[in-house]
Amino acid sequence: MFGTKQTVADQFVEVLVQAGVERIYGIVGDSLNSLSDAIRRSGAIEWVHVHNEEAAAFAASAEAQLTGRLAVCAGSCGPGNTHLIQGVFDAHRSGAPVLAIASHIVSTEIGTGFFQETDPKQLFGQASHFTELVSSPEQMPRMARVAIQEAVGKRGAAVLVMPGDVLSQHAVNETGTAHRAAGPVIGAPAPEVIEELAERINQAETVAIFGGIGAAGARDDVLQLADVLAAPVGHTLRGKESLQYDNPFDVGMSGLLGYGACYQASHEADLLILLGTDFPYRQFLPGKNTVQVDIDPSRLGRRTPLDQGVAGDVGATIRALLPKLNRKKRDFLDRMLAKHNEELERVVGAYTHDVEHLTPIHPEYVASVLDEEAASDAIFTADTGMCCSWIARYITPNGHRRLLGSWVHGTMANALPQALGAQKVFPERQVVSMSGDGGLAMLLGELLTAKLHNLPVKVVVFNNSSLGMVRLEMLVAGDPPFETDHAAVDFAAIARGAGILGVRVEKPAELRRAMREFLDHDGPAVLDVVTDPNALELPPHITKEEAAGFALAVGRTVLGGGVGQMLHLARTNLRNIPR
Repeated sequence: MFGTKQTVADQFVEVLVQAGVERIYGIVGDSLNSLSDAIRRSGAIEWVHVHNEEAAAFAASAEAQLTGRLAVCAGSCGPGNTHLIQGVFDAHRSGAPVLAIASHIVSTEIGTGFFQETDPKQLFGQASHFTELVSSPEQMPRMARVAIQEAVGKRGAAVLVMPGDVLSQHAVNETGTAHRAAGPVIGAPAPEVIEELAERINQAETVAIFGGIGAAGARDDVLQLADVLAAPVGHTLRGKESLQYDNPFDVGMSGLLGYGACYQASHEADLLILLGTDFPYRQFLPGKNTVQVDIDPSRLGRRTPLDQGVAGDVGATIRALLPKLNRKKRDFLDRMLAKHNEELERVVGAYTHDVEHLTPIHPEYVASVLDEEAASDAIFTADTGMCCSWIARYITPNGHRRLLGSWVHGTMANALPQALGAQKVFPERQVVSMSGDGGLAMLLGELLTAKLHNLPVKVVVFNNSSLGMVRLEMLVAGDPPFETDHAAVDFAAIARGAGILGVRVEKPAELRRAMREFLDHDGPAVLDVVTDPNALELPPHITKEEAAGFALAVGRTVLGGGVGQMLHLARTNLRNIPR
């Protein structure tokens, strides 16, 4: 590819091209110079310049999650690596096949306390399935292919630590050809496991289903199982986009951001079936009468005691199970659907009543207008914090929309860089970042990345001059908010200073027109909406201690939920109950 003087960097680029890589997100720097020059001379891979290596990893993670294919990011030695690790950790915990290139100081100086020296193998060890040092040209191209297979095969991050001087050395081995890396393949469990599971389900009078991201490829199977078992179906936040829409068994979401009757259904059923979820909040699970199906055996039983743990693909397991199941009566399902509708009806007025006169603007209203005005195949990203509540409760999935966030790692500032990666791989789709003012401020420089590459990402800023979720945590604990608020910032003006469309909205009556102008703009845009910092969500189930603590700290009304267009689905499901 590069002639007789092919370098290790040249060879590495050739391997990436063979693996189907089209771009690398990162910031060029001295220890990466050989690699960036090889990319320049190759012309086969695009270098996507960002303004913080953390954003590079978030962007790669978004690309990998949306496509299911390998994505790549890079950081130079020392501080470049330590910036990179935040996004790599998030990608790894999200199960995104990401290869991170962590360049290193000159190999002869490793271990001497040299300028910018770190130990990347230790640094990235917890944030990846695989981290290895390429210390000589003889290790290539095999080491690159091993790293790629680790990332794709185990669905997570792999890290290659590559000293700058090794990258610049001549390649020793022939590159050859390579197959595309293969992902994990697990079918149905053994017949005796299916028999035991079927027996447990048949013995239970009532069954509830709680599904996560692991059920994403098995939506039809899950709905068929729910139909046979007359089982209400709840979902995690990661399971929302595949399980919530057009689901006649839907009872909402459990957890800190939850809504509806999912919690009640999970606790009242004789048997709870967990499908493809590693839901971490034990206090929202019944802690008994539970079976779990997951493709990863290491997840079985680590969140809640199990009557049975089943290692297998969710869809394959359900298909093997269905012929052995007895159809159940609908009484429990119909009662949970009615409860779900009741819960949503109770809180729907929180953002619809007299909304055009509520100032500061309620963030629920912003999210609901965004839901109505955004494209039917839009990709949404949400910052960690209150924006997770708004995307969970107000953005309506439909089988085409995608919802991304830092759902497992829970880091701030993820939304904008994830939106950049999403827009890069899907340039024709509408990509919307639901950004908190705190999250956007943390990686504000990535607005310059959007402008640099003319990526038409749309950034909605929920600007309440507060760290809203932290504020809520303090209130629930009975403490007054402390150091959560900051002076008002005009993010629209900042955007305009960067050459980006910036629109600021302070009056609710102006929101819809501004939203339409913002979404229709041909290029990157920021919609800065001044929202009420006291509009705080609460989970559908809190302890007496939490409620008491909250009452001590605040005396005003707190919005206990929200539903967006989900109320329409609940009403429809209720009407469909046989009389």
